[in-house]
Amino acid sequence: MYLSLDFFYAMKILKDLLYLFYPKLCAVCELKLVENETTICTLCRHDLPLTNFTNFRENKVTKTFYGRTLIHKGFALLYYRKKGSARKLIQDLKYRNNQEIGVFFGNWLGELLSENKEFENIDCMVPVPLHPKKLMERGYNQVTKFGERLSYHLDKPLIEDKLKRISATKTQTLKARFERFTNNDTKFELEDAAFFNNKHVLLIDDVITTGATLEACANEFQKATNAKISILTMAFTE
Repeated sequence: MYLSLDFFYAMKILKDLLYLFYPKLCAVCELKLVENETTICTLCRHDLPLTNFTNFRENKVTKTFYGRTLIHKGFALLYYRKKGSARKLIQDLKYRNNQEIGVFFGNWLGELLSENKEFENIDCMVPVPLHPKKLMERGYNQVTKFGERLSYHLDKPLIEDKLKRISATKTQTLKARFERFTNNDTKFELEDAAFFNNKHVLLIDDVITTGATLEACANEFQKATNAKISILTMAFTE
């Protein structure tokens, strides 16, 4: 069955009308996006504080875990600053259900990493899970859409049912960096550890602050034989 040109023309008119009355806004400056922009306008995207890490084995991400747990490679796209645009984006993703931001970062990082091949030898990706109680309250894991798009671009499976969070923690958004580190008692449990034997696992999360949460996750994978862990996040707290 072939659709006529009149149909496509009518759909374009409908799309234009929807945009006229319900315009999409930039997630940072909240001005109207132009037709080819998604989630963030071009100006705001250019102003995002990129980390520009080029050495994936030795950078601020991997150095965070020196002497704590063994990390093979690490990367974060943005610097997370107290009053910066990255903070606004991740707060909106995490607490205001703007999951389009996770899709945006997943596409961006997925395209970036598929070009430089730094993570081409990973076997699977595992998102940092929420405690079931927190997941029920929030209704979603802020990393899921991010992981789904990464999975698509890197052509690697997203494994969401093996790593479990078994201790609920209160939000640490307003805590100082040192207080977050000393008060972190988050616990995880890896089910079916043998599944990850001899696998290179990419742990994904939204932000690295002290690294305590990702450290706890990485340590769980020590239950698997010869598992190798790398880390990828949207942002790194500067």
